[in-house]
Amino acid sequence: MKIEEIYQCYLQCTSVNTDTRKIENNSLFIALKGENFDANTFAEEAINKGALFVIIDDKKYYTDKNKMILVSNSLQTLQELAKYHRQQLGLPIIALTGSNGKTTTKELINVVLSKKYNTKATVGNLNNHIGVPLTLLSFNEDTDIGIVEMGANHQKEIELLCSITEPDFGYITNFGKAHLEGFGGIEGVIKAKSELYHYLEENKKMAFINLDDEIQNEKTTQITRYSFSHKAKSDVKIDSVTANPMVIINYNKVEIQSHLIGLYNTNNINAAIAIGKYFNISDNDIKEAIENYIPTNNRSQLIEKNSNHIILDAYNANPSSMSAAISNFIQLEGKEKIAILGDMFELGKESLTEHKRIIELLINKHKIETYFVGKDFYSNKLDHKNIHFFETYESFSESFKTKRPSKKTILIKGSRGMSLERTLEIL
Repeated sequence: MKIEEIYQCYLQCTSVNTDTRKIENNSLFIALKGENFDANTFAEEAINKGALFVIIDDKKYYTDKNKMILVSNSLQTLQELAKYHRQQLGLPIIALTGSNGKTTTKELINVVLSKKYNTKATVGNLNNHIGVPLTLLSFNEDTDIGIVEMGANHQKEIELLCSITEPDFGYITNFGKAHLEGFGGIEGVIKAKSELYHYLEENKKMAFINLDDEIQNEKTTQITRYSFSHKAKSDVKIDSVTANPMVIINYNKVEIQSHLIGLYNTNNINAAIAIGKYFNISDNDIKEAIENYIPTNNRSQLIEKNSNHIILDAYNANPSSMSAAISNFIQLEGKEKIAILGDMFELGKESLTEHKRIIELLINKHKIETYFVGKDFYSNKLDHKNIHFFETYESFSESFKTKRPSKKTILIKGSRGMSLERTLEIL
């Protein structure tokens, strides 16, 4: 069956999903395969639960010719269907990627643009080769602007996602030390993320850029661009930024008092301001949208608990975001501070070295009481009166729950797999 015919089946459906636990009546179910599962085995179950059509790629499960669509590769069909749908709609799409801040920036752009337009954006972090097509298929003829987050942990992934999404605009938040194992070092990160720039240049599309980032500036000289900067002449000039702890930004005689913590969030906000200005959102609406945005899901949340001020940033961590979080924590007012830092994952052969650098950052310059949790931090263990090492979360929690800190400012940050938000129960 040709993609045009499959598309006609898709148009009869109310939603698309790849999980039988989330089947809705009249939905399109696409049976994907993974290392430990084969959704083809759930094809009949999907129909019984209300799916109008099911796409499968294993002939032995092809039992209903009226509702089942047999293809050679379900994943490839999902991607082709999403691309074809995107082409039929023809709406402007903003793609964004980067090492840190993608999801927060996406959400900020969305709340700003939704002041004037009917927008749709990536839900959560469905930003990979499966999530991006599902995001595109959630757009419809009522969507004015689509916002697509793109994640990657190896070369050519952004290139693939661009070929499916065909974005009209692109923004890269930054180039940091994330997924070093898959990218092969920081130069690999820059090369992979810049695949978005290559697409924009080749297709004569536009890049939004932070002129204060030398790499962004250097990589976009041949692209049509719309810029923001705190230092240089730009399309949108940011006059001042502070974070103590909440970010306050001044531009064009407008002051925005956000609910976001940390200097590392300033460019996430600045990008939303610039993109809002490009799409003719008024300064008052930009201000209102950003000031009403409250982060969730363990991303830079400020929590008051038992007289302690807690900065919970436990959604994810890499050397760049960890260093930025520590630097911001250091510049906050007040002296009674505690840092609880968990291991950073997916760093490959650079892991022990990068963990050691974080330890040195705290030891050499500052006297913040710090608890390092995880095997890689523990492998760099040393004696220091303000520094404590624990190989497992369990050993940390047993020790820390006897401390009962009060009236402290506490930073909690680590990779998702460390689940450091559990520390809230102790506090």
